Order: sequence, then structure tokens, then C-alpha cells
Amino acid sequence: MIDKRQLWHYVNSMMHSMQSGGRVLALAALLVLGLSVAGAWGQTVMEANAGNGGAALDVKPLLVKGKTTLIDFYSPACPPCVRLAPLFEQLAAKRPDLAIKKVNINRPGTQGIDWASPVAQQYKIRHVPYFMVFSPSGKLMGQGKDALPQVQRWLQEAGLLPRP
Repeated sequence: MIDKRQLWHYVNSMMHSMQSGGRVLALAALLVLGLSVAGAWGQTVMEANAGNGGAALDVKPLLVKGKTTLIDFYSPACPPCVRLAPLFEQLAAKRPDLAIKKVNINRPGTQGIDWASPVAQQYKIRHVPYFMVFSPSGKLMGQGKDALPQVQRWLQEAGLLPRP
């Protein structure tokens, strides 16, 4: 992830070292635009199966190399899941080393929590929210109830949940 201050320093250095300030400024503007569109300045929580809720899903392509990846399996009918969503957005903004991906276990049109969906069956999900945590190298570090203490710790360290 590129820090805004680092980018500004880089752009300033380019402007001072090159004679053609107009072209450099245009190049810098394009660089800033590209980074802001790509989301390099602020992490957001990505919906991993948007428009395909409940379908079976391979989590390996969701992992972000070099970052710890949290996969949050949720249902829109789950009150704790709905309450956690804005906290995860804030956590992602505070932790650039963390990638958060959300997976909706509900198939379209399902009322309540869709325990019978293909993705819920695939990962044997019996409660939501259900988390999977992967190391920056892609190794599964915890899932389900084993991942819950880590997620709680991250939220507490970020000041989003009170400490015990």
C-alpha cells in the first residue's frame, strides 16, 4: 500500500528533478488518480461473491499475498453479522496489513439464514458470523470458533471493541 505522504514526496522529487514540469504534473495526476481508483489509499472490505450469494466458492483466490486475510462468512439475516459490517470497514481502514473479504452464505430470495446453501455446506458452516484467517503466506491460521479470539483482538486493538 502506498502512503499519501510517500506519494507526495515522490511527486515533489520528480517535479524538482525534471525540466518539464507540465508533463510531470500530468503524470503525477494520472498516478494519483490511478491509485485512488484502485483503492491504494484506503482499504475497504470486499464482497467476494457479490451477485452470486450462496454459491460454492474457492477461498484461495480471495487471499491477498503479503497480507493477513480475514474471510467473513455472513448472512444479511444475522443481526451480529450486520452489526460487525461497519466495524470491519473501520478495521480495514486502520489495518493496511489486513485484507477482509465478505462471503454471503444466502442464496438470492432466501428468508432467514441459508444453512442449506452450497457455500454453507461446502465449509460446514453451522453458525454465522464464521471466520477464516489466513497468514500473509496463505496458510490457514484458524477458522470458525478458533478464529474468533484473533478477530476480537484485532477489533479491540483498533479501539472498535472494549477490552475485557
